[in-house]
Amino acid sequence: MNTPDRVRVCRDMSLQVPGQAKGRYSSLCSDDELLDDDDPTLWQDEVGLSNLQGSVYLPDTGRLASATKEDSSQLAAVIKMGWLDKNPPQGALYYQRRWVKLDVDYLRYFDNDKEIYSKGIISTAFITNVTSVGELKFEVATNNRTFIFRAESEAERNDWVTVLQDCTKGRQRRSTMNHGSPLTLDYQGYLELKGLRSKLYTVVVSDKVFLYKNIDDFRIGVGITSIEMNVGNIKETDRRTFDLTTPYRIFSFIAESEQLKDQWVDAMRNAIGEALSNSEVADQIWAEPSNSFCADCGASKPEWAAINLCVVVCKRCAGEHRGLGPSISKVRSLKMDRKVWTEELIQVFLLLGNERVNSFWAANVPPSEALTPSSCSEDRRRFITNKYRQGKYRKYHPLYGNQKELNNALCINVQCSDLLETISLIFCGADVNCSTGMASWPSPLSLASGHSQPLQAELISHNLNTELPRSEIGGAMEAVHYSAQPCVSHNGFLFKTASMARAITERKSREEFSRRWCTLNDGTFSYYESDKNSNPNGALKASEIVCLAVDTPEKHGYENTFELYSESERLYLFGTDDPDSHKEWVKSIAKCFIPASAEPLLRLGFERIGRLKCKDGLNLQTSKVGWFALVGSTLHAYLEDSQGEEIHLRKLNELSTQQDNEVLVLVERGRTLYIEGERKLDFAGWCGAIQTAAGSGGDTLSQQQLTETDIPVIVHSCIGYITQCGLTSEGIYRKSGVNSRVAALCERFRRDARSLRLKEGEHQVDDVSNTLKRFFRELEEGLFTSEDGSTWLSTAAIQDESKKISQYQMLLNRLPRVNKATLQALINHLYCVQRFSELNQMNLHNLAIVFGPTLFQTDGKDYTAGRAIEDLIQHYTLIFEVDEQQLKKQLEEITVIIQVREKLNTKFPSTEPGGHFICTVYLEEKKDTAEQHVKIPGSMTAAELTCEVLDRRNITVKDKEYWSCWEVSDKEEMERPLHYQERVLPILHSFGTDSHLLIKKNLAMEAMIVYLTSRVDASKHGMMKFREERSILGLGLTSGSFHDRYFILNSSSLRMYKEVRSNRPERDWPVKNLRVYLGIKKKLRPPTCWGLTVVYESKKQERPERQQWYLCCDTQSEMREWYATFLSIQYDGNVWPQDGLQQTRVSRVLPDTRHGNVSLIPLRGSENEMRNSVAAFSQDPLALFRDVR
Repeated sequence: MNTPDRVRVCRDMSLQVPGQAKGRYSSLCSDDELLDDDDPTLWQDEVGLSNLQGSVYLPDTGRLASATKEDSSQLAAVIKMGWLDKNPPQGALYYQRRWVKLDVDYLRYFDNDKEIYSKGIISTAFITNVTSVGELKFEVATNNRTFIFRAESEAERNDWVTVLQDCTKGRQRRSTMNHGSPLTLDYQGYLELKGLRSKLYTVVVSDKVFLYKNIDDFRIGVGITSIEMNVGNIKETDRRTFDLTTPYRIFSFIAESEQLKDQWVDAMRNAIGEALSNSEVADQIWAEPSNSFCADCGASKPEWAAINLCVVVCKRCAGEHRGLGPSISKVRSLKMDRKVWTEELIQVFLLLGNERVNSFWAANVPPSEALTPSSCSEDRRRFITNKYRQGKYRKYHPLYGNQKELNNALCINVQCSDLLETISLIFCGADVNCSTGMASWPSPLSLASGHSQPLQAELISHNLNTELPRSEIGGAMEAVHYSAQPCVSHNGFLFKTASMARAITERKSREEFSRRWCTLNDGTFSYYESDKNSNPNGALKASEIVCLAVDTPEKHGYENTFELYSESERLYLFGTDDPDSHKEWVKSIAKCFIPASAEPLLRLGFERIGRLKCKDGLNLQTSKVGWFALVGSTLHAYLEDSQGEEIHLRKLNELSTQQDNEVLVLVERGRTLYIEGERKLDFAGWCGAIQTAAGSGGDTLSQQQLTETDIPVIVHSCIGYITQCGLTSEGIYRKSGVNSRVAALCERFRRDARSLRLKEGEHQVDDVSNTLKRFFRELEEGLFTSEDGSTWLSTAAIQDESKKISQYQMLLNRLPRVNKATLQALINHLYCVQRFSELNQMNLHNLAIVFGPTLFQTDGKDYTAGRAIEDLIQHYTLIFEVDEQQLKKQLEEITVIIQVREKLNTKFPSTEPGGHFICTVYLEEKKDTAEQHVKIPGSMTAAELTCEVLDRRNITVKDKEYWSCWEVSDKEEMERPLHYQERVLPILHSFGTDSHLLIKKNLAMEAMIVYLTSRVDASKHGMMKFREERSILGLGLTSGSFHDRYFILNSSSLRMYKEVRSNRPERDWPVKNLRVYLGIKKKLRPPTCWGLTVVYESKKQERPERQQWYLCCDTQSEMREWYATFLSIQYDGNVWPQDGLQQTRVSRVLPDTRHGNVSLIPLRGSENEMRNSVAAFSQDPLALFRDVR
């Protein structure tokens, strides 16, 4: 179990308490931390310091009574200590004698061996190198500073260097500590220490206080000292001052203000409480998500547990458990009963967890009897009595009532690791004190210990005298014989390298392996010096193995190798030259740590198998444990409480790492899966393996990255780009591109076709067309396959057209799925190219000459290959059974695209393969993890876009949830929810570079709907504060301030009056031309935070006009009412879909806007109406998008 970073960083920092020390000055500033405005000699002149406060200069009378060692509950495990000479920071030639201590987290140095508080601390996490330099000296280097120490002898110097290197080896290096650090800071800032003329950067974290010279030193891990708060006390002394009193020193602090002093006092008192309560065990237990909620009532953060029943409960339920008596429920605190919480007991609670153990204790709870966090004491008492004393809700074991078989089953089960089965057996009547019939292990407790099952032994030891539930099942029960789960056992010789804390990046030679006798018994994998030894060199329990990776043959010196990754971030490499032995070991090890729920994974020929945490959908708060196996380009997964599933990695829409490579994001159609890096070592291996598997795996079609329709992404992208940008290019596919650019494009597609977006201006048409041809020319086995290629060519010689077409159809259906889909997409594209041959000069014959030798990979000396391609293009509709109406629609769309490009000289924005407009949309907030790239057809409404994004993230819209698409302008600091019927594409065209679309809930919508349904008058009037963008209205107002104005909003216009009694409006705007946003730029200094930004755009073609101005309301509800009225008037009262957004998603039937590889402009009606629509589109490309319903 990994302890949380906050506890790990701060734990074990207190030091051994000495006896009474002589009175002397002991600076809190280290040698390296001389304050900028201090005289360095001041710290060495002890005589001149007698007038300083006792908090810094502590004579005998100022020092408090010495405390005992037991005052500190978490004494640091000191690895090494001793006297060393230290070079001061100014580079002086003399050395200062220091007492130095090293523990796992810090290297500390003191004035003498009696001091409690150090002169300096160096975090081992920041140490990058430790080397010997010169005579008796060694350097401790961080990224920012080097410390030089000198020992008394060569042997002592070498010992320090070795210990320091061992202590820092394999640790995660840091260059700075920032706010994104795993360290959880409770409070931090500058405090002045009485007696010093400068402030110290002070950090309160968990149960400790750290002092640094400044914030920069805090970030680089070099401090002055740390103070254990378990012996501390806080006393407020003045408005801005307070004392931190310990048995060894009084620290008198001065805060910058009285308010900050109160915050510092609270933070330090909380640290004292944290130290005294000791939440380390609680944090470990809560690491299992289900343990964060009471097993009985569901209250959060329960701090008590019944250690024999294996449930974590809240304080109120714990009181009722105590009422049952210790013979039924042994209640202990997670925070105060530290001694009872052995590592084994903690592991028992982590492996079981409230959720699993309740599958036994609460398997049959009627909803009417279930508790809630607010249940009264009487209900709790009744429920807990029924649950544990009576066993009313438990899941009865099949052997219940058969004492002999229960006892036999218990003796069998304690030899393996199934704790839940043991609980079921014990609390259904098995006798934990029964005889096993074996002299060596006479009881189940000794049997568990003898078979290396310490967790089973821990569980049994807490139930030796437990009173079992009393309720009985009526009727006779049939005797059932118990059979244990299959026990995996295997042994033999393997070759092993030393275990590592980092990934293997280089080939391991045979000389680096050592021969070891290995055994796999009772869930433990052990390795010995030889088969004669009885004590293993090392062992791995099945529960500690998190990943098994099978290396490719001959990756290392031994032909067959595999890697084991452990929970403690260690990697073990084993090898053998015997492939059968290798296969058997891999199978046996996988079988011992993969659970029964994921057993089908064992039947796969996996390259990597193991456990990972993942999150499915938008819910990023709770993780699920998943079991994964990687087979080729397919990732097989078994998640909690779900059936097995397959993820085809080469068909992913997106694959990326986020959050500093700690999350792997897999986006497929309608779903996003987040795989988390719980442990860095095995997660890095998974990331590399998945990314490699998701790339192009070779030169055959099936090994390429594919679209959802099984077309290689490279083909899809090139065809889409040429359709948009190259159909009018004369000699397309006949002209050569620049060879270096073509080669670079091919390489980028080969490396990761999914990430490459072809863009006009950045990529040339002829380069793209030659990239497509080169791909087919170099394709292994060819598009038509090496088996049937000659048959395709011979078919071209058939004279009877009907027989020829039938033969082509037969050959088409014999092609592999990917080949068939690719051929149809390519021939569809070539058919469209030759239909516009009057523009590109590439008729049927010319295309056949180019593509015949390319697709059949011939030398082109005869026209046989060209004749076959000519047949496929000419008879495209018959051979591929194409809907001619769809084809006609596609050609009309291409015509429109050509006309638009000719008229507007349009450079299409970023296009997806296939030519769709692509827009980046964010979910709930603008950050990388929330980013979605969405295809925006012209007919798409805001509601449809919202549903599209929510569907991708697998989010279900609940009742009374008003998910909306928002237009957000970062520059103007304003946003507005698009009306659900509003078209998205015109909004994109009006965007600036500082705007984006955001999908989030409209929290004000319900209040607006209530207001609109309850109001009497459809209009609204009232006072608001007004400010214009520029002085263009002629109102005599300065542009630098807000002024009160009276407004009337009715069904046709918004009118502004100077005051309520005015008869003539100063300004009158048509409501339909107004666009209203929420928010006002802060630099305008609005008088309230409830503001609207209003944009007016006139529709006059000869003289378009745009104005922007601002309105401020006094309250949020007032602003909401004005905005609701605007919305209601502009959309004739239709503010939100009557059946809700969910119905919009369900009933939405979009036209098929795609055929082949081209995005389509929606066309409706008769042929004449279609022709008119095309003509209208050529006049105004956006008009059609606006008018389509």
